[in-house]
Amino acid sequence: MNRIGNSELEVYPLNLGGNPFGWTSDEPTSRAVLDDYAAAGGNFIDTSDSYMASVPGLHGGESETIIGGWMASHGNRDSMVIATKVSRHPDFRGLAADTIARAADASLIRLQTDVIDLYYAHYDDESVPMADTLGAFDVLVRAGKVRYLGISNYSPERIQEWIETADANGFARPVALQPHYNLVQRAEFERRYRPLAERYELGVMPYWALASGFLTGKYRTEADLEGSIRERMVRTYFGPAALRVVELLDEIAHDHDTEIASIALAWLRRQPTVVAPIASARTPEQLTSLTESTRIELSDDELARLGDASMNVETAEAAG
Repeated sequence: MNRIGNSELEVYPLNLGGNPFGWTSDEPTSRAVLDDYAAAGGNFIDTSDSYMASVPGLHGGESETIIGGWMASHGNRDSMVIATKVSRHPDFRGLAADTIARAADASLIRLQTDVIDLYYAHYDDESVPMADTLGAFDVLVRAGKVRYLGISNYSPERIQEWIETADANGFARPVALQPHYNLVQRAEFERRYRPLAERYELGVMPYWALASGFLTGKYRTEADLEGSIRERMVRTYFGPAALRVVELLDEIAHDHDTEIASIALAWLRRQPTVVAPIASARTPEQLTSLTESTRIELSDDELARLGDASMNVETAEAAG
């Protein structure tokens, strides 16, 4: 288990993403994924009140509802660490104080619990004074509705302002940071966010840890991309330098008798400040390569080779 920042939260080194639940995974399949994750030793589930509000026929909160029902039926709430987010639900947009209070209560009902272990500001809301937003979060912490706070999708400058505002007002500090970070998307996090995570003891839970599926090896040609629901997102990574990273992952995966995704996550898990990469599984079969990553120990040579190859992706992007 790994500790999140300077909190008391001890978590499994793979953060299970709840975004497929109620969307690409129906409730029985979602529960099967959750069952297998818990059976593997997992205890850390990431969701949001807005998953998947943009999908026709859904309103947001479906993932929280499935997770809450699963915990209630198993009686395992006390053994789970639940992270959810606020600011994008259609009924609770933004980070005004009253919005945060009402959104938190709605999430607690859907999750069938009286406390959220880790509550993220999902996206920044610069229309609201920082002190008002942080004051509302602090009220939740003092009331026992939230244990710890996290930051997602904020600029480094706004993270700095968050910390300074919290300290100036005696508000609860954040303990977690959720950035976009993976083997083929490194430079922005390592240059601008990691120093803040180190300075302020923020545990890092990277999202898109498998680059929208690119780092599973599924997409190696233009033909693989065509017609995929992930085509637009995967194209942001797709290119010769990134494909060479996938080839190297394939070689190392063969040496470890495992999947490409397992190696990509094992590399990420070893990076400074990273507590638990976030990865999602649509089915129990997909979950296997994710949990396998927690048992793989890459050698110094393998880490160096992957580091060198993935830095070439950044070089190629900069040159382009």
